[in-house]
Amino acid sequence: MAKQKLTISKRSRGQTPGERQRSLFTRFSHHVSAYTGKPITFVAALSIIVLWALSGPIFGFNDSWQLVINTSTTIITFLMVFVIQSSQNRDTAAIQIKLDELISKLEGPREILLDLEELDDTALEELRAEFEAMAQKARKAGKSGEAAD
Repeated sequence: MAKQKLTISKRSRGQTPGERQRSLFTRFSHHVSAYTGKPITFVAALSIIVLWALSGPIFGFNDSWQLVINTSTTIITFLMVFVIQSSQNRDTAAIQIKLDELISKLEGPREILLDLEELDDTALEELRAEFEAMAQKARKAGKSGEAAD
């Protein structure tokens, strides 16, 4: 089987897909997602919360003391939603392309399955029901095969 050449846009010619220049936000969200997913980041966040809690008696548990943690966590959470969504979108698109490539090269799978993400919910539900029925049929066949053993 001959390998097909990857089509690359004019903008990125001469570069492999991994070498293409990504946008600033894409690079930023990738690094933030990678860093925030590490255990050390959790430990750092937990340490900040513990230090904040321990500082309560020093500040008399006043409104400003509470406002610091509430405002900080709200802002960080708000911004992280966009960073996480960007990473999710990129990962989902990459996985979808890989699956489409695999489906397109196999004999047997229906090519209609190549762009499922573009179908509406009703069409997706119909296909899901079809695959669920196929799975149930396979389970029944597997159980009857086990009983014959």
